Amino acid sequence: MLFGFIALLLIYLLHQYITAWIKYYNKTDERFGNTIWKWSYDYQVKGVRDVSDLDDKEFVRRRRIRNRTVSFMYWNFFVGFTVSMYLISHVLMFILNN
Repeated sequence: MLFGFIALLLIYLLHQYITAWIKYYNKTDERFGNTIWKWSYDYQVKGVRDVSDLDDKEFVRRRRIRNRTVSFMYWNFFVGFTVSMYLISHVLMFILNN
């Protein structure tokens, strides 16, 4: 149970670090917006022309780095969910066995 609390604390700290990077990338260009949970699109959206690598190479590369960071944040979030389920099950087993 102690391992679960420590792991959850580390995942929370890692989540804070990742979201700080996403907020940093959001501030570098207004086209990113203020959202933390949404990817910027690299694909064609009907009616909207995407910025290509030929139009603005620096922005597109920064956007891809930001999207990877958002993907890593989702991965970290789901690992945290799994660890929290592990912790809750151990707490319930401790309560029910006593």
